[in-house]
Amino acid sequence: MSDHYFARKRMRTLFYCLLLLVMTAAAIVITEFDVVTGFTSIPQAAIWVFDHFYPDAKAMKRLPDIIDSLIETILVSVAATTVAALFALIFAMAGSITTGRGGIFSVISRSVATVFRNIDVAAWSMILLISFGQNVLTGYLALFFGSFGFLTRAFIETIDEMSNSSVEALKSTGAGYLTIMAQSVIPSCIPQLISWVLFMMETNIRQATLIGILTGTGIGFLFSLYYKSLDFHSASLIVIALVLTIAVFETVSNYIRKVIM
Repeated sequence: MSDHYFARKRMRTLFYCLLLLVMTAAAIVITEFDVVTGFTSIPQAAIWVFDHFYPDAKAMKRLPDIIDSLIETILVSVAATTVAALFALIFAMAGSITTGRGGIFSVISRSVATVFRNIDVAAWSMILLISFGQNVLTGYLALFFGSFGFLTRAFIETIDEMSNSSVEALKSTGAGYLTIMAQSVIPSCIPQLISWVLFMMETNIRQATLIGILTGTGIGFLFSLYYKSLDFHSASLIVIALVLTIAVFETVSNYIRKVIM
C-alpha cells in the first residue's frame, strides 16, 4: 500500500512539474518573449549601468533634496505602520480565540484582515488615487490599509499561539476582559508584536518608493522625475541612498529583535 502511495505522490509531482513547464512555454509563445535575446542582453545592460548609472558631481549637488524626500518617505512609512499597528491590535484582541471572545468578533476580524491583506499596496494606491489624487495622504492610506491587514492577521496568530494558562488563571480570579488583556495577553506577546511592527516598517519603506511613483510623492516621485528627464546620475544617487537607508534600518531592526526576543 505504501508503494502505491509513493507512486501516486511521484505521479502528482511529475504532473505539476509538466503543467508548470507547459504554462511557462505558453506564456513565452503568447508574449513572443525571446529568451535567448533576453539572457544575452544582460552583459550589455550591465555595461550600460557601469557607464551611466552612477552619481556624478551634478547629482551630488541634489543630495539635500534627495535626503529631504527620503526622510519624508521614511516618516510616512513609520507613521502609517504605527497607526495601523494600533488598530490591528484592537482587531486582533477582538478576533483572537485565546482572549475568549471568538464567535462573531473572530469571524469579522479575520474576514477584515483577509480582505485588507490580500489587496496589494500598489492596488490600494491605484484605488485611493481616484478619490484622493496624487498627494502624500494617498500614499499614507495605501500603506496604512496594507499594514493593517497584514498586522491584524499576524497579531491574531501571535496571540492565539501564546500559552493561555495565565489567561485562565486571571479568569479564575474574576478578572475582567481589559485586565486580562493588560496583565497577561499584551505583556506575553509584546516582543513578537514589536518584531512584526519592525518587519512591517522595513517592508513599507521598500514599498513606499513604488507608491511614490504612483502617487507623485516622496523619493519615488523624485526618482521618476530624474529618470524621465534622462538624468540617470541623479536617479542612481537615489537608488544608492535608498539601499543604504534600508540596510541601516534592517540592521537596527535586527538588533532590536535580538534584544527583546
